[in-house]
Amino acid sequence: MGSTNLLGGIVAVFIYSLIILVFLARLAAHETLGHVLGLVLIALIVPLLYLVFTARGAGRPTLYFVQLGLMIVYLIVELLLDYIFKLDFRNVRWMTITYVMLFFAGTGGMLGVASHAGKGWSYASIALFLVMAVLAFVQRRITGM
Repeated sequence: MGSTNLLGGIVAVFIYSLIILVFLARLAAHETLGHVLGLVLIALIVPLLYLVFTARGAGRPTLYFVQLGLMIVYLIVELLLDYIFKLDFRNVRWMTITYVMLFFAGTGGMLGVASHAGKGWSYASIALFLVMAVLAFVQRRITGM
C-alpha cells in the first residue's frame, strides 16, 4: 500500500507540473511544446488506472475513486476535444465553463490522492495546485485558450 500511496503523490505532482508547463508554453506562444506536454499529461491515464485498480484491495474510501475518476474523465475529455476531434470549444461559453469545472474537479481531486503519500507530497501538491490555478486564469486571459 505504501508504494501506491507514493505513486499517487508522484502522479499528482507530475500532473500539476505538466499543466503548469502547458500554461507557460501557451503564454510563450510555443503551441507545439504545449501540444506535446498535453499528450504526456494524457498518458498519465495509465498510472491513474493502476491506482484505481489497486485501490479496491487497499480499502480506499469511495471519495478516492471519485477523485481518480474525475481526473481520468478530464483527461479523456481533453483527448477527445483537443487531440482527436480538435474542436474549438473554448469560444463556446457553456462548453468552456463545463470544461473548466471538470478540470478543477479532476485536478483538485488529485490533492486528496497525494495526501495519502504524506505531508510532504500534500504540501508540494497544494503549492503546485495554487500556481496552476493562477496560471490557468492568467493564460486564459492573455491567450484566450
